[in-house]
Amino acid sequence: MAKAMILAAGQGTRVRPLTKNVPKPMVPILGKPVLEYLIEHLARFGVNEIMINVAFNHHKIEDYFRDGHRWGVEIGYSYEGVRDHGEIVPKALGSAGGMRRIQDFGGFFDETTLVICGDALIDLDIRAALDEHRHKKALASVVTLEVPREQVRNYGVVVTDANGRVKSFQEKPAPAAAKSTLASTGIYIFEPEVIDLIPPGREFDIGSELFPLLVAEERPFYAQTRFFNWIDIGRLTDYWAVLQRVLRGEVAQMDMPGTEIRPGVWVGLNTSIEWDSVQVVGPVYIGSGVRIDPGVSVIGPTWIGHGSHLRAGSRVERSILFEYTRVGEGQRFSEKILSPQYCVDRSGETLYVGDDRTELRWGDARA
Repeated sequence: MAKAMILAAGQGTRVRPLTKNVPKPMVPILGKPVLEYLIEHLARFGVNEIMINVAFNHHKIEDYFRDGHRWGVEIGYSYEGVRDHGEIVPKALGSAGGMRRIQDFGGFFDETTLVICGDALIDLDIRAALDEHRHKKALASVVTLEVPREQVRNYGVVVTDANGRVKSFQEKPAPAAAKSTLASTGIYIFEPEVIDLIPPGREFDIGSELFPLLVAEERPFYAQTRFFNWIDIGRLTDYWAVLQRVLRGEVAQMDMPGTEIRPGVWVGLNTSIEWDSVQVVGPVYIGSGVRIDPGVSVIGPTWIGHGSHLRAGSRVERSILFEYTRVGEGQRFSEKILSPQYCVDRSGETLYVGDDRTELRWGDARA
């Protein structure tokens, strides 16, 4: 079939504070890291040799996935970092630079390879994408999606000729200046010869450096326009929106955990809930070990992580609570991402426990 590389070495600065302590690909969706969905999807298509480049908080990825046997795949890791004043410091080499490092070390890229950014949910027909790449005898392919013109400012835009051959790029153009509405999805297919074009030992990016080089040298480089779900978690506001879609059941292959005890309400093990005195309107997931006191209202789409505690008279609406979050008595949280340490609204504004700017009270349910 093919090999795969998942790009997971970035800092995820645009989704902080979610990535304060975990790499961006480990941010959970329905209790599972985004990266796990990608690995499961690759395994479904028989792509079972996967390299992951890592840097910031790399052990969180390595400790969770290890050698990949639980998913029926084989996973290897490439750490990107430097020694600085006696300390090992993570330092990403860029998306293409990370590929060159892997190739120089052990020659992993010896056949057609699928390269995927580790921060998006996809249901791409991988077999069809590989078939088109090979049919066109492409050296490189980029998978694209049509986006509304008013949204092109959020993406790298690909400009092609009538045969789909890539002619140029625009990075997040203004709608009026956009020469195309084909957005790069961060999914690429490369032949081994592409790696030889990447300079060794330094940072080098796929989109801004490798792709222009392929165009300038007139290599067989094509864009594929495919129809599939691509849910990018590029910004903090995207994460809240993605969870809302998933909880509403709008994303395929995303099954709710727990037991559905009533329509649209899923519950984990060993919860303590006064069902006769609470209001729960689905879609809602209530994790294991959650305590919900009398008089509480939970309005979906809402996710309540395991070990959380909603105190009497509180109301949580269209929100995500990470594990062990305590909501104070009588408090109201609407359209929030909540953890034991911070609270983020859907626009990305962040508050921390004890912040004098807010009257909202929440904390750690373990305390």
